[in-house]
Amino acid sequence: MATVTGESSKNGAAQNLMEKAPWTDEQGIAMKVYNGIALALEILVLYIKMTATWLHCLYQLVVPPEPKSVNGEIIMITGAGHGMGRETALRFARLGGTIVCVDINPTGNQETVDLIKEQKGKAHRFECDVTDREAINVLAEKIRREVGEVTMLVNNAGIMPCKPLLQTSEKEIRASFEVNILAHLWLLQAFLPSMMERNHGHIVAMSSMAGVVGLRNLVPYCATKFAVRGLMEALHEELREDKLKDYSGIKLTVICPYIVDTGLCKNPKIKFPSLMKILTPQEAADSIVDAVRRNYYEITIPSSLYYINMICRAFPRAVPLYLKDFLDSGLEAHT
Repeated sequence: MATVTGESSKNGAAQNLMEKAPWTDEQGIAMKVYNGIALALEILVLYIKMTATWLHCLYQLVVPPEPKSVNGEIIMITGAGHGMGRETALRFARLGGTIVCVDINPTGNQETVDLIKEQKGKAHRFECDVTDREAINVLAEKIRREVGEVTMLVNNAGIMPCKPLLQTSEKEIRASFEVNILAHLWLLQAFLPSMMERNHGHIVAMSSMAGVVGLRNLVPYCATKFAVRGLMEALHEELREDKLKDYSGIKLTVICPYIVDTGLCKNPKIKFPSLMKILTPQEAADSIVDAVRRNYYEITIPSSLYYINMICRAFPRAVPLYLKDFLDSGLEAHT
């Protein structure tokens, strides 16, 4: 008899549990309806936000944002001793920025400083091997003492071995990664904290069209420039998603130039020079400074390549290869 009572008790408990299940009573049904409506509203809000942002971006294509002032900013530029680094330094100095010129070559670096001072600009010279993390930390302290806190960091220094992968030495590959990507990390660790403390700053990273499209004779170089874009995207999200503090005052800009005549590209191959002309450092620097002042996140130089790439990425991978072969543009191996 006790056994039967026990079984009845268990069955009764199970039956009561089923009767109280949320999907069988009015309260449970109401909760499901509420959750469904809440989800629908969230999706609607998401759609409105995405559409509004899309329309705003289209508007800015026609009416670009007003360029911000860089007057009084302390702007550190690596690789400032020649090429795009020098030209960018000259332009920022004309706009009132205090330029911190960093290069491993003291002669070229001093020439850049002299050119800035001839134009009544403010410039300071520092030599540093940007692949040496300890040297960068020492440099950061020295700049703070002698100039002040860096508010804009332009990671411009780079090298470009140009030859087939199997002919590229271990030393060349390691040097490419140390200069073109690891140095960015060491410099960010040294200068980003002060920007975060004040929620004010701008990070500029030099990628390349070789960081957007893979090219022969540039396998390690392409790998580093793709990495630069990944680094900046991840850094953007790390700052944006921080739950403790607002870092919206720190802006990021990724620069992806086509072939620029800085001396790195010794054997360019261009089928249609009128369409894909080699850029001068002056032309590239004009675009860089404009992009930074307008807080653009990523640009290609020339700008048309950005939209061509976006359109091509929407096609199956084999399709844009025909366009790439038609343009037949790139670099021949250095001899």
